[in-house]
Amino acid sequence: MGVLNITPDSFSDGGEFLDADQATQHALNLVAEGANIIDLGGESTRPGALRVKLEDEQARVLPVIRALINNPHFIDSKALISIDTMNAQTAALAVAAGAKIVNDVSGGLADEQMFAELKDLDCKYVVSHWRGFSETMDSMNNYESVAIDVANELSERVSKAVAAGISRDRLIIDPGLGFAKDIAQNWHLVARLDELEKLGLPILVGASRKRFIAGALEPEDSTGVSNQRRDLATAVLTALLLQRKLWGVRVHNVSTTLDAIKVVEALAFANKESNGQS
Repeated sequence: MGVLNITPDSFSDGGEFLDADQATQHALNLVAEGANIIDLGGESTRPGALRVKLEDEQARVLPVIRALINNPHFIDSKALISIDTMNAQTAALAVAAGAKIVNDVSGGLADEQMFAELKDLDCKYVVSHWRGFSETMDSMNNYESVAIDVANELSERVSKAVAAGISRDRLIIDPGLGFAKDIAQNWHLVARLDELEKLGLPILVGASRKRFIAGALEPEDSTGVSNQRRDLATAVLTALLLQRKLWGVRVHNVSTTLDAIKVVEALAFANKESNGQS
């Protein structure tokens, strides 16, 4: 899943793709690099980010979705479009325009109409772990056991989505890395994704360029870590996580991540051919 932030204030690429033509071209570039899904967002969810008006969010994402759906190269790629939104109305309009996945970082908590809006639509729904909006989430990171607590809270959201009429086979879960979790908690959660596997649903992981990645590289000054270093670290983490049963990984740098995946696959294939013998 390639990230396309059509925002002025996203934490790593805000303002780079606000122009619809630039955003469309970046999406095509991500697909050319190997992305199977393009995840478009028109509202930043970085720590401290403020909400945007619905009309502004929709004006950013809908023209790009329509442009991609009608682009021959995108059509030939068979890539899918995901809409990254917490707003039910935006989700519905995006699906009507051609999106096949709704990636809701709030898991339906930010907009109480989300489940009702999506229940009859032809799309997958990513339910993420979330406790509050960006301006307050850093104060909501109290856990007894972060992996178990996240899995339990996700299970509750899944149950509510199913009760609202969204069939379980449409659901994907996301641990919500970076949302209401400090650096250590994010690493503990990544290390114990087996707790999420117990829910029996596809898992999406979005670690790309996040603060906890940078914190591992430069504990004293994580804000100074470049995107290039964050991308390489993200690719390494992705390679290590391939032992898990992941449905997908959400990344900014598709080519670097795909290279890491290819190396892991080559090693796994060689190991299988040799039956584990050197």
